[in-house]
Amino acid sequence: MKTKLLLAALLASTVAGHAFAADTLKLAIGQRGNWDTSVAELGQRAGIFKKHDLDLDLLYTQGGGETMQAVISGSVDIGVAAGTLGVLGAFSKGAPVRIIGAQATGAADFWYVPADSKLQSLKDADADTTIAFSTNGSSTNSMVLGFIDQYGLKSKPVATGSPSATFTPVMTGQVDVGWSSPPFGFDALDEGKIRIVARGNDIDAIRNQSIRTLIGNQQFVEEHPDELQRFMAAYRETIDWMYSGDEALKTYADFVGVDEKTAKRIRDEFFPKSLIDPDKMSGMDQIMADAVQYKTLSDKLTDEQLAQLIQIPPRQ
Repeated sequence: MKTKLLLAALLASTVAGHAFAADTLKLAIGQRGNWDTSVAELGQRAGIFKKHDLDLDLLYTQGGGETMQAVISGSVDIGVAAGTLGVLGAFSKGAPVRIIGAQATGAADFWYVPADSKLQSLKDADADTTIAFSTNGSSTNSMVLGFIDQYGLKSKPVATGSPSATFTPVMTGQVDVGWSSPPFGFDALDEGKIRIVARGNDIDAIRNQSIRTLIGNQQFVEEHPDELQRFMAAYRETIDWMYSGDEALKTYADFVGVDEKTAKRIRDEFFPKSLIDPDKMSGMDQIMADAVQYKTLSDKLTDEQLAQLIQIPPRQ
């Protein structure tokens, strides 16, 4: 009798364990340490994703291009901070990618030069000027193209990777204008080593555009709607928590290795909550026009194609 009871207890324990085991989602995230790309990391540390029965396996990349390739290949389920122009181009060529949320509407990224540079503004750049962006197909790539178009520049865009990878070639004169995103570069700015010559939101069209996206592998989106719904619920809950008080600032400061004052400066000065609202892809008509202009698309997507591409799970 005791043996039967023991077996029954073990069976019940096993079934319960399987029933409540968290689902693991693999994520590729561009630019480790940016406030806007830290939602998954902070939510994981705060136990928010666990509350939604999710365990996140996080892989950090050099930029949106690498992130998108990881999603397209199926090596990850979800990509964070993939440039919208690159996603449009990949989808138009048949890549198995879907937009599951906006990741950034507007931009906190900035472009800088060494303090002794002759450039006072990006408008002063000439044909010999090299301007950094992260990776091909990234949002910083599209922003540099936007600067060139808006100011009528003949300058050369150069892929330099992450903000940290960009800093050395700029300071040694290999690249004229570097790019960064808070918090990287704050120390150099405060010490007078570099000067900001442009911000992403200087581009008229960028301020109200969803320039970066949350993307999912098509097979994942189609075959795992419950996991996707829970992911977006946890993602939204994490954003609410990030703007509700100082607890998230402490977690972010620990993650990035900055003090809480700097963390608060990053959030409050550079990242309004509306910037990372995932619920709506804004400015798609202009984004598609830019994609055609920059030859990312041969023609604008139809309404039917957009409905197929953009599949943001609704709030519940």
